[in-house]
Amino acid sequence: MATEQAQHGDERPLLIDLVELLAAHGDHTYREFLRVPALSLGLFAAPPGHEDTQQPHERDEVYVVLEGRAVLEVSGTRAPVSAGSVAYVPARAPHRFVQVSEDLRVLVLFAPPDDVRTLTEAST
Repeated sequence: MATEQAQHGDERPLLIDLVELLAAHGDHTYREFLRVPALSLGLFAAPPGHEDTQQPHERDEVYVVLEGRAVLEVSGTRAPVSAGSVAYVPARAPHRFVQVSEDLRVLVLFAPPDDVRTLTEAST
């Protein structure tokens, strides 16, 4: 699924089937699927034992864990996360997922959008 771009001022809703997106995710670590001027949405996936090497981003970020278990480390503080967990990560805060113990699928929201190339390169 390609990134969807909504036009500024477009009042039509853009509907995305998250179940379909999860099934089609493949082996991508991060895939952005929506970008508008105010925010972007993407899907982060990591198998058990994954080493998350992402670098801090220039934008605020929200993680919504859809599946799996891991520990999220933000600025040296660690917290377990699993399906249903929601985490806010401030812009420029060092963060990563560690101790991924079950296949992890995370909805990622940047506001405003981050440079997706940086995220994709850093997390693969």
